[in-house]
Amino acid sequence: MSSWRSVLYVPADKPRALEKAAGLAADALVLDLEDAVAPGAKAEARQAAARFLADRRFPGPVLVRLNTPETPHFQADLEMALTAAPAGIVLPKSEQAAVIRDLHLGIPLWLMIETPLGVLNAPELSRVPGVAGLMAGANDLALGLRARPGRDRQPLLYALSAVVLAARAHGLLTLDAVWNDLKDPEGFLVSCVQGRDLGFDGRTLIHPSQLEGANRVYGVSDEEAQAARALLERWEAAAAQGQGVVSHQGQMIEELHARQARELLERWQVEQRQI
Repeated sequence: MSSWRSVLYVPADKPRALEKAAGLAADALVLDLEDAVAPGAKAEARQAAARFLADRRFPGPVLVRLNTPETPHFQADLEMALTAAPAGIVLPKSEQAAVIRDLHLGIPLWLMIETPLGVLNAPELSRVPGVAGLMAGANDLALGLRARPGRDRQPLLYALSAVVLAARAHGLLTLDAVWNDLKDPEGFLVSCVQGRDLGFDGRTLIHPSQLEGANRVYGVSDEEAQAARALLERWEAAAAQGQGVVSHQGQMIEELHARQARELLERWQVEQRQI
């Protein structure tokens, strides 16, 4: 089990960014061959990504975001990824399950849901064998919807929840969209809390300055872990006496709450190992 609180995009054609990324406290990296790389730098980015993957200096999962199949860069991106064997392949603007199914990659797929059609087809996309997770893409989605999301992302909440719902229904991980305004760290933290409360496992990020906040908001604090232990102790003592419901700190708890506490403790233990 891995933690996916913070997943940082790194432009694969930027040597200094790659060098720095290897030592950052991100849970995972995405080497970007798509939006962050100019058309003339695509070949250089592929070569740099392959070298980074071969060096294996980053301790966590490293994914690669390919260009879309409609571009002239996709086939070369795909061949590099199949050879370099990253922890996963990120496919932008995923919309049609048949297209994803026909790829037969043999490497875990992370589908970016960032168009209206992608949102509507998210349940079908989630059922494709080999898909490991869904990533929300708010920038393209807002463009496709002609929406004007503000700090509260209100116009996107239906779509974001639809991504979470599809992922949870099919046992997938799901990551919230990036936050663009680096001059508004408070807004970023507020949106992280919103994304956590919507059910996302973590956040895709565009800058190292966002790592600490994402890890904190999407992570499990020591206080939360201690509270979960106390709940489990109370529940296990009651269950040993044949009770199906018991009062704990003024609330009635049952097996459902015990399962939640066990899951939270498991996540906390994973995060402790990654520190």
